[in-house]
Amino acid sequence: MPLFLPRHCTPVIADLDLADFDYPLPPELIAQHPAERRDASRLLHLDGSGDLHDRQFTDLPSLLRAGDLLVFNNTRVIKARLRGHKASGGQVEVLVERITDADRALAHVRASKSPRPGTRLRLGDTPFEVTVLGRQDELFELAFPGPVLELLALHGSVPLPPYISHAADHEDESRYQTVYAEKPGAVAAPTAGLHFDQAMLDHLQAMGVNQAFVTLHVGAGTFQPVRVSHIRDHVMHAERYEVPADTLQKIRETRARGGRVIAVGTTSVRSLEAAARESDGLQDAQGDTRLFITPGYQFAYVDALITNFHLPQSTLLMLVSALAGIEPIRRAYAHAVQSRYRFFSYGDAMFIEATQTP
Repeated sequence: MPLFLPRHCTPVIADLDLADFDYPLPPELIAQHPAERRDASRLLHLDGSGDLHDRQFTDLPSLLRAGDLLVFNNTRVIKARLRGHKASGGQVEVLVERITDADRALAHVRASKSPRPGTRLRLGDTPFEVTVLGRQDELFELAFPGPVLELLALHGSVPLPPYISHAADHEDESRYQTVYAEKPGAVAAPTAGLHFDQAMLDHLQAMGVNQAFVTLHVGAGTFQPVRVSHIRDHVMHAERYEVPADTLQKIRETRARGGRVIAVGTTSVRSLEAAARESDGLQDAQGDTRLFITPGYQFAYVDALITNFHLPQSTLLMLVSALAGIEPIRRAYAHAVQSRYRFFSYGDAMFIEATQTP
């Protein structure tokens, strides 16, 4: 595989139907709470030949080897959800999507009527006021009376995904966060990383499995459904990513010694592949990416992926299908349903190796 692709290379999006990425899922298989321990989940291994193996996440070290490189997303989930009301008394719910300045943010606002510029919203149990400055597409620009991160930490709640039915509690504050989370800004966790505890990370490092980090602040757009029949018509949501030069250097070193680059989570995949198209591979890569990875995509950096199970008809299901093939992923998901794996953010994991080509 190349170390990087030509800058600004636009991947070709396959002419596939949304129905190609559907599958039946019994609602009771959607995990509502995390496993007792981070590493207590099951692990479905889809190897490069398309064969399936039922394992436990604690088996992961046996699937890795010295010289491999694990790439983690070190974003930190912020308490991005706020509830309150308008001056008129109408209830509102705010979900911060992106912090744009110390006291500014773009947010989703749910209310009976969309607030106009100049509207003041009183948010939190001990209310403070934010002012609506304007609108950028479906997002509202809000001015906060102080540092956004500090106000969210004091008054906000963990923004659990819409398919989790309970309100966020203390368990979620710790378990809907990776142990290596460092840079605050995400409104959804990079959930593949939730399975790693510090003992697992230390064990892998002692084995000679190397570690590197990227940052992609996961937005609420990750849960938005695809609303078009032909996936090439879908407009991908934008997310901010950063890939340090040190990570790119580790990729070069890994490839030079015959090791594999293994992304932990689809957000790590998206960051690495965006960097491959927007960077010379030598300097820090950063920016907004709308990269849409679908079957037929040529991966520049990623050889394998650790990931959770994804929603039917989602762009993330398309991404894993690009890595392993549509039919192998269909078989894997049908097997997971039949074998009663737990799905989505708090569910079980997969280890997917890229399809082997003759």
